[in-house]
Amino acid sequence: MEDFYTLAQTTTGEQVIDKSRFIGIAVPLTSLEQIERALQKIREDYPNARHYVYAYRLHDGFIEKASDDGEPQGTGGRPVLDILQHRNVWNVLLVVVRYFGGILLGTGGLSRAYRGTARQVIIEAELIKLTHYEVYVLSVPYVWFELLKYQFNQHTWLIHKEEFGEMIKLLVHVPEQETEVFKKWIDDFTRKQVYYEDCGSAWV
Repeated sequence: MEDFYTLAQTTTGEQVIDKSRFIGIAVPLTSLEQIERALQKIREDYPNARHYVYAYRLHDGFIEKASDDGEPQGTGGRPVLDILQHRNVWNVLLVVVRYFGGILLGTGGLSRAYRGTARQVIIEAELIKLTHYEVYVLSVPYVWFELLKYQFNQHTWLIHKEEFGEMIKLLVHVPEQETEVFKKWIDDFTRKQVYYEDCGSAWV
């Protein structure tokens, strides 16, 4: 699966265009229920606004939606969604709140205002890159421990947990595209003295 980006934390940005106030709020989340709660909170935090234009993307199920919230069709939600797609940002809700300033911007002006506000927020946000890893638990004889740790550091294989008993248990994350190389390498390198068990996958 392709790597993607998400937000480290909620980020806001604001601009005023022809007396209309545009406030962008980007919220990291992972479910439709969280989106509904976040939208409700934003409406409470910014009461009496004319429009709450938004777009969201959820990576689980690859769900996307955009809403113009009463603005002319295609002038609000679509430009906001375009920014998220262009930057490959998922698991995010991006709302642009508009307080109307009395001057009509026209469809082109509205699109530029919503897109520009969304872009400003995403540029200022701290983005986290997530990679799809296969997860393995390794049973490692002590004689192999330090050597394996050194070899893993030479690759992109991550040790997330170590447990010491009769054998050392290692929780290891391997990038999805390297799993076959990893399994062949560990069998060959340790002469099958290290047993591994596939424990699923994770985005890290």
